[in-house]
Amino acid sequence: MSGYEATELSAAELPELTAGRLLSSWQLDVPALLLVVVLGALYGWGVVRLRRRGEPWPPARTAVFVVLGLGALVVATMSSLAVYDHVLFWPAAVQNILLDLVAPLGLALGDPLRLAVEALPTDASHRVQRVISGRVVRVLTFPLISTAVVLATEMTVYFTPYFATALRVGWLHELMYLHLLVAGCLVVVPVLTHEEALPSWCTHPVRAGLVFLDGIVDAVPGVVVMTHGTLIAGAWYLDHAPSWSPGVQHDQQLGGGAMISIAELVALPFILALLFQWARAERSQTAELDRRLDRELAPVAAGVGSDNHAVHEPERFRPWWETEHNEVAARIRRQHHED
Repeated sequence: MSGYEATELSAAELPELTAGRLLSSWQLDVPALLLVVVLGALYGWGVVRLRRRGEPWPPARTAVFVVLGLGALVVATMSSLAVYDHVLFWPAAVQNILLDLVAPLGLALGDPLRLAVEALPTDASHRVQRVISGRVVRVLTFPLISTAVVLATEMTVYFTPYFATALRVGWLHELMYLHLLVAGCLVVVPVLTHEEALPSWCTHPVRAGLVFLDGIVDAVPGVVVMTHGTLIAGAWYLDHAPSWSPGVQHDQQLGGGAMISIAELVALPFILALLFQWARAERSQTAELDRRLDRELAPVAAGVGSDNHAVHEPERFRPWWETEHNEVAARIRRQHHED
């Protein structure tokens, strides 16, 4: 059953959403499934191509790309969240935050851009690099602009007719999914994987501050949704609310609370991933500095050794009792020879 067909179900046809049904209720979303298959196939092709050339690719990156990235896409679009998002607001809110925050984080940690650059043939690799380093991408991924895009996307979804119309129109609902996913990727991908798109002043400490700021900004839509007096897509949910619903107003408050909770939970692994990247970059810079010093000192050591075909130990400073004893012994030997 597609997301559009789910809109045709009446509230009476959907049983009460229990913990068991939250885990067991699924539906097929063909466009979302196609996106997951294409992304997974391209990623797998890149990994296989590198391994055939004898170049390793971290299994952990593959795992997080599949489990957290593609997994979040599947859960958001085909789990019980998608089954019940047309009769309850809070599943739709969780859906959107998964697409906006969780899935982009998982996809970015898989580092698909670097995989594409390394796996593709030379000409194709250069084209990809030109695109992801182009002016348009640089503008969209500029830290403050990308954060504003995410915030504007969330506010547009909930406080314009966008969301209510998407509940009625199947293709617009799918487009909204893609819109949220792309907006989230604009923030996460450059910070964690595509540093070339960031300005030179955006060092790791600055990025850590931006991630902290982004975590605060991501909580804003949830706070507004939870405290907003007017119902979001109220006409739709009042008309489709099932008898077992906790109430449309309470349902909206649950959705806003879930948005805040997930946004704050996602901020922690985001910051940890950035700190790990920062530490790894510091180790790489230290190792490179050591190698450069070794290269600069090697000619000096070779020049000293070539003077006497051996490197002599430098003269050490001796204490007074050693030098005075030697001088006394030398005077005694001279006096003995004179006698």
